[in-house]
Amino acid sequence: MFTDQAHEQTLASWAASKHHPFIQQLQAGTLPMDTFRYYLIQDHYYLHEFGKVHDLAADQSTDAQIAQQLRVGAEHLRQGEIAIRQTFFDRLNITPADIAATPVAPTSYAYTSHLYRALATAGTAGAVVGLLPCYWLYAEIGASLAGTGSPVPIFQAWIDTYNADDYTNSMTDQLGLANAVATPANTDQLLDIFAKSSWYELKFWQMALNHEDWSLTTPSQATPFS
Repeated sequence: MFTDQAHEQTLASWAASKHHPFIQQLQAGTLPMDTFRYYLIQDHYYLHEFGKVHDLAADQSTDAQIAQQLRVGAEHLRQGEIAIRQTFFDRLNITPADIAATPVAPTSYAYTSHLYRALATAGTAGAVVGLLPCYWLYAEIGASLAGTGSPVPIFQAWIDTYNADDYTNSMTDQLGLANAVATPANTDQLLDIFAKSSWYELKFWQMALNHEDWSLTTPSQATPFS
């Protein structure tokens, strides 16, 4: 199946995400809260664009069942993950003014731009596959952290979000959708889209640790990922 191929080719980047310092610190409870706040604000931007891509992909689909599943996915996102994020915002006193005052980071901008490009160049199939690593990788991270958890309640709530049955069921639906839209003719293009989304997932963690912005830096000033 397509998803087996996609997963196999991205094992290295997914392993790097699972062992990234952001995830390790979140689990240990040592992640600075201002870094988690920054991540949540950037993820707020990302998730809203993520939902829009679902809707646009549904609009372009010629298959009524695929279009319906994409619209259900977008609504589930709004009623589930985005709603849960709002509870995090309330607990951390992240206000609309805070969000408005925080520019979209380069990596957030590039990742969402990649999703729109996937839709523009590969149609509904490209969007479905471009969206999939976010669903799937977060589910794997949630499962991997579930056993030990985090001593910080809000970090534990984040972990619980991605280990909950409603989230993992939604992810399973997306796996089936990706296999439905992949064909021998578009597999290579879709594998490339999937790999790029997986790469951006890894960079998103580092973006949060760095509190990435649009300031000019030299290579020696940039914080390396190790």
